[in-house]
Amino acid sequence: MTDEAATRHFRTLFISDIHLGAKAAQAEMLIDFLRHHDAEKIYLVGDIVDGWRLKRSWNWPQSHNDVVQKLLRKARKGATVIYVPGNHDEFLRDFTGRHFGGVEVKLSDVHVTADGRRFLVMHGDEFDVVVRNARVIAYLGDWAYDAAIAINGVFNKVRRRLGFPYWSFSSWAKLKVKNAVNFIGAFETALVEEAHRMGCDGVVCGHIHHAQLADYADIAYVNTGDWVESCTAVAERHDGSFELIRWSEVVRARAQSKPAVPRIVSEQPVVRSTEAA
Repeated sequence: MTDEAATRHFRTLFISDIHLGAKAAQAEMLIDFLRHHDAEKIYLVGDIVDGWRLKRSWNWPQSHNDVVQKLLRKARKGATVIYVPGNHDEFLRDFTGRHFGGVEVKLSDVHVTADGRRFLVMHGDEFDVVVRNARVIAYLGDWAYDAAIAINGVFNKVRRRLGFPYWSFSSWAKLKVKNAVNFIGAFETALVEEAHRMGCDGVVCGHIHHAQLADYADIAYVNTGDWVESCTAVAERHDGSFELIRWSEVVRARAQSKPAVPRIVSEQPVVRSTEAA
């Protein structure tokens, strides 16, 4: 099957937390994803470039440059590309309203779906109390996260040598820690309340590296996940419904010589999600 034949076309793609410049960024997997997915509009929902890590130690392999070129190529071919900076690429917030190679920078945006719903699009760090009120603690937490990701890298090297596919130990561990689970819940509630305050029907965000489609009463919560641990993206179909695509599972299926069919979480509405193998 050719790449063109395998390409899925959507109305909108939402991608966040790529962390280009970090050694843990799964750039090759993202390039593979972008090769098989197109959309009329692409939102880059923050932390695309990891300025924090680049300040500490420069790391920019060819694969990271290839991700940038792939996104710029989609813009040249007609896709509307909107970059909403996060805390790791906050330097771009000084360029709000500017265009770079067909990519527009916005602090946030309101996206109207095909079925007329309004979604607030923002990275979400504005509602992370640690990032807002204690930057030193945030940096310390970032170093601890680096250590967890480093452990994850060693863990997966062993798995590859044993013939097993990629699996995110750090992502699994995060969901087993009570404080982390409580933080995720508080974060989701804060973002939902902001969407309600803005008169929107839902919110699309990133930041916490935890992909999710859910409903909070009458407000839809959509988190795109990340391309460090889970390798996920959210897509809007042409009817306005959403999919949560876990691309690492496609790679796992390939490694196990199974058909590369993405695991999709459908939204009609968000909370009543179903899964297809």
